[in-house]
Amino acid sequence: MPGDMGLLRRDEIHLMAMVLAGGQGTRLQPLTADRAKPAVPFGGTYRLIDFALSNLVNGGIRKIVVLTQYKSHSLDRHIAQMWRLNPMLGNYVATSPAQMRLGPRWFQGSADAIYQNLNLVYDEQPDYICVVGADHIYRMDPRQMIDHHVAQGAALTLAGIPVPIEQARAFGIIEADEAGRVRSFKEKPAEPASLPGQAHLAFASMGIYVFSTAALVEAVTRDSEDPGSKHDLGGSIVPMFVGDGEATVYDFAANEVPGTTAPEHAYWRDVGDLDSYYEASMDLIAVDPIFNLYNSEWPIYSYHQPLPPAKFVLDEEGRRGQALDSLVSSGVIVSGGTVRRSVLSPGVTIREGAVVEDCVLMDGVDVRSGAVVRRAIVDKNVVVPPGVQLGVDHERDGRRFQLSGRGIVAIGKGQPIRPD
Repeated sequence: MPGDMGLLRRDEIHLMAMVLAGGQGTRLQPLTADRAKPAVPFGGTYRLIDFALSNLVNGGIRKIVVLTQYKSHSLDRHIAQMWRLNPMLGNYVATSPAQMRLGPRWFQGSADAIYQNLNLVYDEQPDYICVVGADHIYRMDPRQMIDHHVAQGAALTLAGIPVPIEQARAFGIIEADEAGRVRSFKEKPAEPASLPGQAHLAFASMGIYVFSTAALVEAVTRDSEDPGSKHDLGGSIVPMFVGDGEATVYDFAANEVPGTTAPEHAYWRDVGDLDSYYEASMDLIAVDPIFNLYNSEWPIYSYHQPLPPAKFVLDEEGRRGQALDSLVSSGVIVSGGTVRRSVLSPGVTIREGAVVEDCVLMDGVDVRSGAVVRRAIVDKNVVVPPGVQLGVDHERDGRRFQLSGRGIVAIGKGQPIRPD
């Protein structure tokens, strides 16, 4: 890139974003049985991808390409329904599947996905490209990270966050000097390095990158010619920049988002498996949540169905319709049942005498009279028959349904449940 890029004003910098949305999400089964991981519902009325897209749009990055691959119909439909930016101003959110421009093959990894879509980069000709994953829950102003990148003059900037050392094997681990230059990067190391003076923490990559365009084009092109490469950003491209001394780190803790409170500052969750998805969902429902969906200064956008308001009916002892410490979406009817510490998505019905506790129920779930559902994730349009108990007898649940490592019952979309 030209050497004087750092002298440009913000409004003179031409930006583009690429959202990596092609992963299979095998660790989120059965929620990804017939949808891409970024299309998995979250927080009642959102999809996972809405958080990444909202951050980009709120931050003024409005030329966005979503690179899709596996089971993308649900994701494509969601983006077509919701994410229509103003074309008069040249703004767009466009999906780009594996078009096989370079031969009859799927994307071989995240770096290959970018390489196979370089035609989009050539058409847009941005100065910088922001590359983000589509399956993380967080708020971030990406322009602050881009400003840092421009000021540092690096070819690549990675966003980093401290994680407990026992979880570090699941991430790319960054070691940087005092100036912020990355001196070492190891993808999912068996023995991750800890932060200096903090043996219980490691500094992890968040899967959020800012590249100088020319450097990214050169790197993915060079990587495409290496038959031994994994063609992955974390496994191949980042180490290439680190080896050349061209990578710097951006500390996510430095990011200031309007409207956030102290408890939720620098909140970021990788919802890679059922347990992390469940825990991130439970983060939403506290009186003072550590991730606040109600921040109107930095909203999370999504498509909202034209449904009536939620309704709570029956007010008699033993058959009172109530939901406590819960998120309740439009179209929900709580009819004589009790809900505690749960997320109810649009169109959920809780019938007389039913008890739902510590659950995530997706669109159209029907919990019938006298049923008990505890510590469960129930996908769309599941009918829980009268008197059935889920999350009560784990041994029995394990014979019928998928259980997470921490004992969360997971029931797939439309999966039939036999009466007890």
